[in-house]
Amino acid sequence: MDTLKIKNKFTPFLRWTGSKRWFVNKYLFDFLPESFNNYHEPFLGAGSVFFHLIQSNEKKDRIFYISDTNEDLINTYMQLRDNPNEVIKHLKDLKNTSDDYYRIRDENPLIKAQRAARFIYLNKTSFNGIYRVNSKGVYNVPYGKRENIDIVNEKLLFEISAKLENVIITNKSFELSLDNVNKNDLIFIDPPYTVAHENNGFIEYNQKLFSWEDQVKLKNYIEEIIRREAFFILTNASHISILELYKDIGIISKLSRNSQVGGRVKTRGIYSELIICNTRA
Repeated sequence: MDTLKIKNKFTPFLRWTGSKRWFVNKYLFDFLPESFNNYHEPFLGAGSVFFHLIQSNEKKDRIFYISDTNEDLINTYMQLRDNPNEVIKHLKDLKNTSDDYYRIRDENPLIKAQRAARFIYLNKTSFNGIYRVNSKGVYNVPYGKRENIDIVNEKLLFEISAKLENVIITNKSFELSLDNVNKNDLIFIDPPYTVAHENNGFIEYNQKLFSWEDQVKLKNYIEEIIRREAFFILTNASHISILELYKDIGIISKLSRNSQVGGRVKTRGIYSELIICNTRA
């Protein structure tokens, strides 16, 4: 398998609720196809799977396509790829205190590199790495009181920039990411979870972002991937409705993980997730 030769583990630069770092660390290679052409990730978030695969990539002509509907997230990836010095310069001006946090949270910078620095800063210093906006689209996560952290981590950001150099980054919905999907490509799909499985509190927010109708559209998207003879790996909630939706598509596995969701004690613990794929014989 051309993705097995890994020199060093590569750490994403963002904290992200629902991050698939646990999946990368324990399970990813169990689901990868023997080989694949280009790679696509339409729900990018912190990009744990993307960074792991691009770190281990030895197929020099492989193209990586990453996308998300979160405009600020995608701007941050683009700015780190194209303008890392400016992003780091702006980050170095930001102070990790409660007063500074709420002042910076209320700002709306127009300069793209400064906006990316603000995004990274808020991600590092907010409560629990949650990305949440109110009904007006305003980021409203409280200060996380994480006083002893390196909000710049200049070395890592330059490493991220180097990895992103030839990556195609776009701000668009998952349906539009089909434009570049061809035979034997691999698509990793990690949508917001929108069914209330195992008292997972963050579902309440995700339902506003990604409805059940979107889940059905996602199933249709995956059917088109199969028609194109490409590979997919989908993560989703361990819930009867998801099992029913995908009962005739791919192979379904159930995996356990530690919860990383929210601040309420009742929502933390061991949870199950489904991995649905067509990468296994």
